[in-house]
Amino acid sequence: MFVRLVYESFRRQKRRKLLAGAAITLGVTVATAMIAVATDIGDKINRELRTIGANLVVTPQEDSLDVEIGGVNLKPPTDGAFLSEADLPKIKGIFWHNNITGFAPMLPVQAALEQDGKPEDGRPKDVTLLGTYFAKQVSFGKEEFTTGVRSTHPWWKVSGAWPDDSSQNVLIGERLAGKLGKRSGDEIVLASRHLHVSGILSTGGAEDDEIVAPLALAQDILGRPGAVRRVYVSALTKPEDAFARRDPKSLSGAIYDRWYCTPYPQAIAFQLAEAIPHSRAEQIRQVSQNEGAVLTRIEGLIFLITLAALFASALAVSAAMATTIFERRAEVGLMKALGAGKLVVASIFFAEATLLALLGGLAGFVVGGELARQIGHSIFNSEISIPPVLLPVILAIAVMVTFAGSAAAIRRAVGLDPVFALRGEL
Repeated sequence: MFVRLVYESFRRQKRRKLLAGAAITLGVTVATAMIAVATDIGDKINRELRTIGANLVVTPQEDSLDVEIGGVNLKPPTDGAFLSEADLPKIKGIFWHNNITGFAPMLPVQAALEQDGKPEDGRPKDVTLLGTYFAKQVSFGKEEFTTGVRSTHPWWKVSGAWPDDSSQNVLIGERLAGKLGKRSGDEIVLASRHLHVSGILSTGGAEDDEIVAPLALAQDILGRPGAVRRVYVSALTKPEDAFARRDPKSLSGAIYDRWYCTPYPQAIAFQLAEAIPHSRAEQIRQVSQNEGAVLTRIEGLIFLITLAALFASALAVSAAMATTIFERRAEVGLMKALGAGKLVVASIFFAEATLLALLGGLAGFVVGGELARQIGHSIFNSEISIPPVLLPVILAIAVMVTFAGSAAAIRRAVGLDPVFALRGEL
């Protein structure tokens, strides 16, 4: 009998039910899309932010050591500490190797700029030549990959052509090129070597006053084969929290494993230092902290949008239920006059609201999933997957929103006096 009462109650007033169902569907659609985006946005935002460059830097361990005796700092003033180029492929051998999107070694060298075998009068006699990878093929085990500044420093702009990593071609920073009067296609003599200028480099940084060349050329000029001064690494990371900032030396057991196996910038830096002998790795704070701030603000915005959509849905359901109960006050009065208690009357309306919430929630889940996919394609140019476990969560949200919107109207219904209700009075 109860099921029949609920069915007959739900079957009537189709227009009211349709309006309430549409409100639930719209609210749940937005909630589904926002929750789906929020669960997948970390990697998406990280990949987008990787276009602003590397977020980790590896330097020789000796750079961080201060040797002081009797108040006198005995640390050598020269850049005498180097990393080994042969160790760099090990970066792709760390636990989070799939999160490494690229790395670029750097080796700055001071070299004399000449013209016809003599220093150029009135022009810089010594310039900085920066050796690096542009787009070098590197292998680790059976894995082959391409890495260099073209992936870690995407803001570098070249007017002309990028040099090949095995060539004698170089890039000249645009400020230095202006001073020297050089253009793409010209020749320069640097450290008694004839080099071809393949392009003019614009970075907005110190490189605009430098010559950028293949790493092998810088090593040859320095006379240190395989030497690397520092390595910039671009990695997909998780924004740091209080747990991420803990010292790994103070952790042990499962706590250490959890920290080590989470892609925090500190954890990946720790693994890089393990992989490259005699090195020290740290995050570039400006980049990593900005990533966390951007992600936190976006997640906050998503939460507010979801909350606003569900609140609007609850208000619409509340208005529809209030109107429905007002129109059915005689029916409520008759049920109470025949002996139905408050619990029975409330159960009928709550069962009706539950059925409405489940139907609206299911429709909202389907439409919201499609909306999330459209957001993924239009903003991130990639797929946003909808985990199946999200369906019961969405249905539970739909039921809670519907109950929240219906509670006041149902409470008023169970409190109706049957005498006044049957007479059409409140």
